[in-house]
Amino acid sequence: MLKLERVSLNYGSFRALSDISLQARDGELVVLLGANGAGKSSIFRAASGLEVATGHIRFGTHELIGLRPSQIVQAGVVHCPEGRKLFPGMSVLRNLVLGAYVHRADRAGNRRRLEEIFGLFPILDQKKDDPAGSLSGGQQQMVAIGRAMMGRPRALLLDEPSLGLAPLVVRQMFEVIQQINRAGTTVLLAEQNAFAALKVAHRAYVLELGRVVLEGDSDALLRNPDIRRAYIGA
Repeated sequence: MLKLERVSLNYGSFRALSDISLQARDGELVVLLGANGAGKSSIFRAASGLEVATGHIRFGTHELIGLRPSQIVQAGVVHCPEGRKLFPGMSVLRNLVLGAYVHRADRAGNRRRLEEIFGLFPILDQKKDDPAGSLSGGQQQMVAIGRAMMGRPRALLLDEPSLGLAPLVVRQMFEVIQQINRAGTTVLLAEQNAFAALKVAHRAYVLELGRVVLEGDSDALLRNPDIRRAYIGA
């Protein structure tokens, strides 16, 4: 279980998170909803060790606050950031292999993992020698998710994977996210595409100004008229 308890995070004088408590149980797909600035990315940056927060962030027996990002990956929590953050001049293959850096000694395991990624995203096998920056937006997002999966996550933090993608590609992306989750990976998903996210999630939290203001199972939130007006447009 990935569990946040009374987590707060400041950027200078700006408080990005205020006593956030939430959890994703083993095998769950949990979505974080909220507008830009609500705190979704800050939760991920705190959980992955990119920012130092107060409170507790636990994954299994590990307390994540205070660990280095590489230690957090070794513990099983891997962050796929908003905006992909690829190395555009490097090949697709090289970008993917970089995701396995903390497991670099296990070459046979990394080869098996790479084949699994190519099974999820066959187009990446075809384009493995192409520069990552030459790919379409949807293909670049596949590389970003594949790179994160090379870290062998037991909990995957996905930040806005549908951002800037065409509707057909978004649908395909969420099918893959469901597939990853059904294979046993816990997924915490930050999304502004509330309808698509709630369709695949088990539960959801709604954030505003760094606080959790609503939580519930995905079906209930899909039926909630306030959520529909605010995030789905119906």
